[in-house]
Amino acid sequence: MPPRRAPGARPKIGDVAARARVSPGTVSNVLTGRRRVDPALAERVRAAVEALGYVPHAAASQLRSNRTTVIGVVVPDLPNTFCATFVGKVEELARAEGYRTLVAGSGEDADEELAQVQALSAWRPAGVLIIPTDDRFRAREILAAAGVPVVAVDRVTDQMAVDSVGIDNAAEAGRAAAHLLALGHRRVLVIASTLGLSNIRDRVAGVRVALAGRAAVEVVEGGPHVPAIAEAVGRRLERRPVPTAMLALTNKATLGAVVALERAGLSVPRDVSLIGFDDNEWMKAMHPAISAVRQPVEGLARRAWEQLKARLRGDRARPASARLGCSLELRDSTARPEGAGRPGAARPARRRRAGPRSPLPASPRRA
Repeated sequence: MPPRRAPGARPKIGDVAARARVSPGTVSNVLTGRRRVDPALAERVRAAVEALGYVPHAAASQLRSNRTTVIGVVVPDLPNTFCATFVGKVEELARAEGYRTLVAGSGEDADEELAQVQALSAWRPAGVLIIPTDDRFRAREILAAAGVPVVAVDRVTDQMAVDSVGIDNAAEAGRAAAHLLALGHRRVLVIASTLGLSNIRDRVAGVRVALAGRAAVEVVEGGPHVPAIAEAVGRRLERRPVPTAMLALTNKATLGAVVALERAGLSVPRDVSLIGFDDNEWMKAMHPAISAVRQPVEGLARRAWEQLKARLRGDRARPASARLGCSLELRDSTARPEGAGRPGAARPARRRRAGPRSPLPASPRRA
């Protein structure tokens, strides 16, 4: 007869073994698949597990086996489409290799990132993929001390001394700026989240190089949240001259720009052309559809996973750095500024307002 358990006590592997009339080692082999078990015995074990509601203690199991199949993933903004897409792809790739993921969000807070990495370290993860909150990347020291392989993604610098995967931010932002220059724009407003991040600084630098001596460049910092970005851009639009084009350096910066332009009663692209960085589905649904630099988010996830997997298999080479290319998705939000058009060139019709100004972005395009 199986031993009695106290009411509410969590069932243990010994309880499962007693109910199935097998040894605890047999239960372990059935649950982990490490060794083949007679099908009849395995069926008894699974029935006992279900009857008792037994859940293996993952951390204890890892300590006993000295092997972990947990991968930590830390991102700065879980609801952000970029982060959500990245996490989803990593989970898919890890699962295909027999790994499970523990996902944590830092909320764009460096202290919270540190706390999340400390919590993950208690699980002795096989490795960690992280989009750092800032350039200091203090969590690196915790992971290094624990001997945990780590790959930094997106917000990366050459000074991080870990494997990293990102894009050539300066070149890609410069390409978007060059498109605006080719259309005839000479007053460009760059909308940044924060210049405290190296990838944002690199994007600004790329714009400045592309437009050097040929167009005036202003930079507005709005922070990581849409309302503050919209407010910062709105304050700039109250001054003259108004820029003829905007280049927003994150998808939230693009949305903040759309809100600010709507509030100011300015039409895209007739009054101001707009290009975003980090393409998003909502940008294609807008009217007009918004041009954007599309980052290969799933490609970044795949490359980061491949680099981490190499470490898991024993690669001890020096930290590797990979930079992937982007595409420039040109839609309807960019046009030649007034006064720079070819003779007889048609201009988009100015929108008419009905009723008070709305603080919301322009209406999505009808299907």
